[in-house]
Amino acid sequence: MDFQLSEEQTLLADSVESWLQDKYDFDRWRKLVKTDLGYTEENWKTMAELGWLGISLPEDAGGLGGSAVDTMLLAERFGRHMVAEPYFSTVILGAGLIQAAGDAGQKAEWLPAIGEGKAKWAFAHAEHGSRFALNEVRTKAVKSSDGWTLSGKKIVVWDAPSADRLIVLARSAGGDTDEKGLGLFVVDASSASGGAGVARHDYRTVDNRRASDIQFDHAPVLAVLGDPVNAMPAVEAVVDQAIAFMASEAVGAMAALHETTLAYAKTRKQFGRAIGEFQVIQHRLVDMMMQVESARSLALLASLKAVAEPKERAKAAAAAKVQLGRSGRFVGQQAVQVHGGMGMTDELNVGHYMKRLMMLDTTFGNADHHQRRFAALSD
Repeated sequence: MDFQLSEEQTLLADSVESWLQDKYDFDRWRKLVKTDLGYTEENWKTMAELGWLGISLPEDAGGLGGSAVDTMLLAERFGRHMVAEPYFSTVILGAGLIQAAGDAGQKAEWLPAIGEGKAKWAFAHAEHGSRFALNEVRTKAVKSSDGWTLSGKKIVVWDAPSADRLIVLARSAGGDTDEKGLGLFVVDASSASGGAGVARHDYRTVDNRRASDIQFDHAPVLAVLGDPVNAMPAVEAVVDQAIAFMASEAVGAMAALHETTLAYAKTRKQFGRAIGEFQVIQHRLVDMMMQVESARSLALLASLKAVAEPKERAKAAAAAKVQLGRSGRFVGQQAVQVHGGMGMTDELNVGHYMKRLMMLDTTFGNADHHQRRFAALSD
């Protein structure tokens, strides 16, 4: 298999990196994540103008019809610079679910707006007690003569504070842990400010992102994506694609950590010598590099298998998630140790990268969860 990037992919990677180096340095990042929004609308608009929001969208929806590798290249650069804009929630999850489950009319209405930066989406799936089980859902969807309504509570809904629409995974039939009986329901997120049966509690996560816990009380549904009782195949496919994106983002963060730590080891002196001259530090730096490359290999595999048959896709995603968690923890810990106590201060990027890697590890299941998943898939 040829793993060489095409000329267009190389130009894409270089252009994204160039823009982020110029507009998204660490000092600017520290300032923007402390704002109420957590990012800037100007950056979001620019990302739309540059075509980044439409890379994975089909051409008939105004997108570029790019491949999973194109998205992987973008994700790795986003990880290097800890990009805080809601790309993951809106494009990977929101647009991904619309493409996987929506009908032709829904795709024609919603996908172009996403690509143009005119709409932001969030995916509400997690609940108290569900841990990492996507099928453990107690939020109820009830149909009446007036349409569908939702009742229940969702937690840790990424980027919900700035979303225009929510895609809610809710149960329309069956027991609390059944695979069948689940649907994807679109809700107006603007009503979360109070009224229309939606109440939202916003907060800042450990990695300076924004999330919400959302209570639904007979909240009216705007639309249903696909079959209201058979959404799990679409959800599982999009979540595996999201894992591939997260794995590549983690690779970018780990690569930046390794480069930062290597540069620090060359300048920090102890006992009259740069600490990078000591063999024990050299071994740590080499081990960090090996972990980055191991994670990159499995992130690439997950991206290439993102549209494969379900079992093969799931195994690749699970393997990438295991390596993301194990490598991210190792690289983050070593970077902090080499930097010493100041590695976790707000003024250095090291601790911020480590916190981001921790959140990437736990989102959609940590390394231990996916190791068990991989074993089950291999039976």
